[in-house]
Amino acid sequence: MSKVLVLNASYEPLNITSWRRAIVLVIKGKAEQVEHNGRFIYPNMPLPTVIRLRNYVRVPYKEIPLTRRNILQRDDHTCQYCGLSADGLTLDHVVPRSRGGGDTWDNMVTACVRCNVKKGNRTPREAAMPLQNPPRRPHSSLFFEVTRQVRSGTHAEWKKYVIGV
Repeated sequence: MSKVLVLNASYEPLNITSWRRAIVLVIKGKAEQVEHNGRFIYPNMPLPTVIRLRNYVRVPYKEIPLTRRNILQRDDHTCQYCGLSADGLTLDHVVPRSRGGGDTWDNMVTACVRCNVKKGNRTPREAAMPLQNPPRRPHSSLFFEVTRQVRSGTHAEWKKYVIGV
């Protein structure tokens, strides 16, 4: 049927689970329903789309590797200068490596070949090519799945619980 976003007690995204598991957590009192989609399982039980755990769960920090695939996924396979979504996108350093820019989440974006060549060895400001979305480090591996669900319109109500979507 549908997926449910599980939030920690602090409202940070923890996981995505099935609606059945979410209902069990709510019935057992381990979670509370935060959002629902208007559909009902029982006459008095709406189908949840977001639940929040009542007790805080400590999650160890796991760094997401900086890879071409992850950068393309973060930027939704879209050129961050012109907005083109196509095959054959490249990676661009916002501050060029020759000027001290490194291979970091905050300095690399997806760009089409045309924009990458046009920008050349300049910063976006010097090339008069503003970024559509500033680059940022994803907070968790869950970020990618939640972002995909929000952008597809399947779960637009999840957007307010994820930074940077």
